[in-house]
Amino acid sequence: MRHSGRHSGAKWPIDELGRESALSAMLASHGAALDAVASAQGEIDEAAGQIALALSTGRTLHYVAAGSSALMALADACELPGTFGITQSQIRICMAGGVPVDGVMPGDVEDEVDGAAKAAQAMASDDVCVAVSASGTTPYTLSFARAAKARGNMVIAVANVTGSPLLDLADVAIALPTGPEVVEGSTRLGAGTAQKVALNMLSTQAGILLGHVHSGFMVNLVADNIKLRKRASRIVAQVAGVTENAADTALRASSFDTKLAVLVASGVDMDVARQRLEKADGHLRKCLSDHAQNENNL
Repeated sequence: MRHSGRHSGAKWPIDELGRESALSAMLASHGAALDAVASAQGEIDEAAGQIALALSTGRTLHYVAAGSSALMALADACELPGTFGITQSQIRICMAGGVPVDGVMPGDVEDEVDGAAKAAQAMASDDVCVAVSASGTTPYTLSFARAAKARGNMVIAVANVTGSPLLDLADVAIALPTGPEVVEGSTRLGAGTAQKVALNMLSTQAGILLGHVHSGFMVNLVADNIKLRKRASRIVAQVAGVTENAADTALRASSFDTKLAVLVASGVDMDVARQRLEKADGHLRKCLSDHAQNENNL
């Protein structure tokens, strides 16, 4: 039997391997994808800074992608409001063909360059575009990014092919060179893993820079169900150093605003707490430091 050996994840084509070896090859390809992300940490950090700046000034973050790359972008975008309390109006998901409600993603929508260029016209001044494409040549994504660039908007590109057109036009180019897939052309595999991890790092770093993480806790989470209200209660109790009953009281008084509840539970008057958070641009650490200093001066 002839073996081409053309796949990077295994010596032989993956379907010609034993079942255990095939799984090992898949796992190895995902491990290699993480190495690709490691080489882009500087660019990821730079992009996170740009996103944090845009969001802190009321601008909008536009995720742009098609196919499996769009699923990675969609997952990241959908988590930002709940995890970091980013206002839903500041997040746009520009997915070729629209977000599927039935799990069907037609392939031809990736070629809708006119629709992508038109969608980019909705960007306001200083909005930021995060464009994701495994090949860096996806027509929809490339068209949107080009139109955004022409308008003067910041373009952050995530692609798995170094030197691709999408990366070349970007203001911040995040190259994740994952190479050939163990199943050739299926970019939901290694490429998708690298994209998912890079986007996760990007948005989490932005959340930290915005002051939405304190001592490893999500202090700006939206506590809109029983599970998250319990989590918010534990966060307030831990950060403020109070009982969960006291934390619950502070949360109810603050309409489940976790940062505000931390300050109230720490003994800060509600109106003063609001003023301090606004003055500190939502950075809880600065507010707690000021409160401790005021307490020491009494």
